[in-house]
Amino acid sequence: MIYQDRLYGAIGIPAFLEPIIASKTFQRLGNVHQGGAVFLVDAAIDHTRFEHSIGVMHLVRYFGGSEEEQVAALLHDVSHTAFSHLADKVFGRAGEDYHEELFMDLILQSELPAILSRQGFNVDAVFNGDHGLLEQPYPYLCADRLDYALRDLCMADLLPREEALSFLEDLHVNAGRIDFRTASAENWFREKFDMLNRQYFRKPEYLYANDKLSALLKYALQQGIIKDADLMTDDKTVIGILENNATTRRLLHDIQALKDLAGFDSHEAAKGLKERKI
Repeated sequence: MIYQDRLYGAIGIPAFLEPIIASKTFQRLGNVHQGGAVFLVDAAIDHTRFEHSIGVMHLVRYFGGSEEEQVAALLHDVSHTAFSHLADKVFGRAGEDYHEELFMDLILQSELPAILSRQGFNVDAVFNGDHGLLEQPYPYLCADRLDYALRDLCMADLLPREEALSFLEDLHVNAGRIDFRTASAENWFREKFDMLNRQYFRKPEYLYANDKLSALLKYALQQGIIKDADLMTDDKTVIGILENNATTRRLLHDIQALKDLAGFDSHEAAKGLKERKI
């Protein structure tokens, strides 16, 4: 199977991963936007958790990760709610870890354990193994951090795709962890990661969209317009529910129109962002 990725181009998908990608649980991620509500105010920023997850798997494989780690990479974000990290704002999770709390329950209640078993994988080994290529604490590199940084930058037109791909050639695995080959590569990535923080995560329009949609979701939950379970569907489904209520439809359209953006305190909103430093 060949997957055409907007960042890496043609990615060969190993046969053992195909049933996982085809599962209902994984396919849901195709309608969960990586940037939360950003797509509502910038249609070009439309990449999804599906794309990111395949990208992370690709990087783990590129750097020589085991089949188990490739599976873990593919499924690492499978428990994200609709609008990704907006659930953290709705439920007051400053560490942006709400999806992690849901992770194993969602896995075990899904079709994935049966699929993994048929493919010869042990669920405990996949999800509790030592996966140093997939995840590392800040400030270290890992496949997850690399993919979201490069993907967000490219989708926001802050970085040419060719430059991102060239940078990957300046990385290698050192003591089980992805590392820079040269000081210049490290400086390049630090500069781009700083740009990501300043011009993407802290862009006023994007902060506005995420702040306002989080407040709208919280209101809709309080009013019983949506339920917690609805957040475990996808963006398209939740937006459909919001569009069916006159009040939430108006508020949603206000977000799309950037209503009152001039009075929005983006500096205050940025204080709630998780600190990301390389």
